[in-house]
Amino acid sequence: MRPAWSVILLTTLIGVGQGLFAALYAVQALDRAPAGGTFYWGGAALALALLAAGLVASFFHLGRPERAWRAVAMWRTSWLSREVIVLPAFMASVFLWGLGHYLGRPAGGLGGTLAIGAVGCVLCAALFLCTGMIYACIRFLAEWHSPLTVVNYALLGCASGLMLATGYAALVDPALVRALAAWTAAVTIAAFATRAASLARNARLRPRSTLQTAIGVKHPRIAQIAQGFMGGSFNTREFFHGATASLVRRIKWTFLVAAFPVPLVLLAAGLAWQVPALFGLAFAVQYAGLLAERWFFFAQANHPQNLYYQRIS
Repeated sequence: MRPAWSVILLTTLIGVGQGLFAALYAVQALDRAPAGGTFYWGGAALALALLAAGLVASFFHLGRPERAWRAVAMWRTSWLSREVIVLPAFMASVFLWGLGHYLGRPAGGLGGTLAIGAVGCVLCAALFLCTGMIYACIRFLAEWHSPLTVVNYALLGCASGLMLATGYAALVDPALVRALAAWTAAVTIAAFATRAASLARNARLRPRSTLQTAIGVKHPRIAQIAQGFMGGSFNTREFFHGATASLVRRIKWTFLVAAFPVPLVLLAAGLAWQVPALFGLAFAVQYAGLLAERWFFFAQANHPQNLYYQRIS
């Protein structure tokens, strides 16, 4: 598939925002930080900014953005429609949670910040599910059709959000840094394990169709020598990334290094040397790695139509 940068930015930015909110609410639920101060409402504002940026990026993927509201119409059967509904609902819950902290509302009670945050966490989990299932539900794209797709979206989003929360805490409430860093390391390692598992699974996949079955010709040797009138069509542009195999391999190793071990090393160095800038650098490197990971995620998916509309080397 051809990776679209609008979708890459959408999925990575909202993932960071979701993970950041989950980290903030976990701190509150575990009573790790006082209710006052700027830690909660400032973090909520940062999460909202990331979610809004991801939402804006998604509009660049639409042919007719003014008709975006119609995306909700198929909510009974479409995971994309469900995502379109859940995302603004989640943003509203994050806003109300942050506003409650800004106004100094009590944590307990039906309208307290703990209850609002709990609703936000449910919507956060639902958003991870919807985003991951948009791709995992496509049966003919075997690289995506796996529960690991949903798990990876959730864990990578939580890992990047926790990494940002650690850097944010280093500036606002340093007493929280060690606890958040430990959570970040654990989730990042778990994300590496599940992403490596999906790579191993995809490497074992064998296509169900062949060029012979795609065009109905049983000859053992078939080679396309021209694209004919289909050259430069929608099919040849949208369903293949056009990159060389060596570039795809380099991007895979880039994200495996940048999204996992390098941020963990920077995280450990920040804890050891008490340098807040290292936490920010760890997040920046990890987010760059996630951009590469998401590009690879889309590029690795081999659409069956490419059997028919082959590229010419």
